[in-house]
Amino acid sequence: MEKIYLTKPKLTDIPSMQSIVQEYVKNGIILPRSDDEIATNIRSYTLALVDGELAGYVALHIHSQTLAEIRSLIVQDRFRGLGIGKELVRRALEEARELGVKEVLSLTYSKEFFQKLGFEEIEKEKIPEHKIWQDCIKCIHFPVCNEVAMMKTIS
Repeated sequence: MEKIYLTKPKLTDIPSMQSIVQEYVKNGIILPRSDDEIATNIRSYTLALVDGELAGYVALHIHSQTLAEIRSLIVQDRFRGLGIGKELVRRALEEARELGVKEVLSLTYSKEFFQKLGFEEIEKEKIPEHKIWQDCIKCIHFPVCNEVAMMKTIS
């Protein structure tokens, strides 16, 4: 069984992060982020390493004192099925709780995955912070989007 290790990234991890997300960005599953944007937000990311190799990552983006968003959740295909995505989301939720965030949002194509982690579907029009939508214009699917908005209340 592979050893999964979660850690915060260093700036030197950015090329590896960009490398594993490339195909998902090209297919419009994950929004593109520039190296500078990742560097500016480096503290919001958590990496998953398997036997020292980058297997995936997630970002917890803070929108306000009460709302955060899970972004850029990715697990490389060959590492799927090991529970890495679940562990990354759990770590992000733990971080949100520690920060005092009340709700965590995810815009996703993987509704069932987030439901298993306690998220509930909400109407996109009910997303509390409109500034979230400024990311949407970067998406190749904008304005016709079939992502599902999921929300989890943090207790």
